[in-house]
Amino acid sequence: MSYYSLPTSYRPLPTASPLLQRLAQVPQRWQVFAAAVFLVVVPVFFQAPLVRLLPWFSLLISGLWFFIGVSLLLLKSPLTKLWGDLLVGFTWTWLAGSIYWGWLRWEPLIHLPVEAIGLPVALLCVLTRRGLVGSYFYLGSLFGTAITDLYFYWTDLIPYWSKLMRQPPDQAASTLHAALEQLQTVEGVSQAILLLWVLVICGCLPLVLSRKLHWWAFGGAVLSTIFVDSLFLLVAAIA
Repeated sequence: MSYYSLPTSYRPLPTASPLLQRLAQVPQRWQVFAAAVFLVVVPVFFQAPLVRLLPWFSLLISGLWFFIGVSLLLLKSPLTKLWGDLLVGFTWTWLAGSIYWGWLRWEPLIHLPVEAIGLPVALLCVLTRRGLVGSYFYLGSLFGTAITDLYFYWTDLIPYWSKLMRQPPDQAASTLHAALEQLQTVEGVSQAILLLWVLVICGCLPLVLSRKLHWWAFGGAVLSTIFVDSLFLLVAAIA
């Protein structure tokens, strides 16, 4: 008797790959945390060059993320709803990044307002207790962006920002070095350490005090800011 002629009840169930089995054993809050980190860090490597070369294409991809997220939300599985929720929240960060870095990047004063494009929707979701994972991820990402911008204003780096965005790439090294020298002072280092602790505390407290998935999405997004900022500092140092 062949396998396909066996009654359904006697057929061995397909087994998942070892990798999927291991991932399934990871607590869901850690899965959400890892996904939040991924969704903050990866655009640095992918969206940043894409938005300079093909800004309209990057903008259209926002619609693709939103469509996939909503499609997952409409499915009955709680797991697909979770990832759809997170992807919808990510859509707002991608949309804001496409708009600002595609057409407005030489205007630092409007960076945070553009990044806050999804804030009304996120706050409405929080108030109605819907879409919490995606909304808290977006709020964590926006909070990290606000802290980074605060550091630029605090250390008077805004003129370097504007100059760097208007320069050809082959002339950027001198501007980066000048900005880095301005940070290498007691005041600049002290300000960086203070804001670093703000990010660490605001990113870690939700992980320590709550097991709610939306708080872990928030914590992952906030803590990822440290990595992204460190990456830009490293680029400035080796440029």
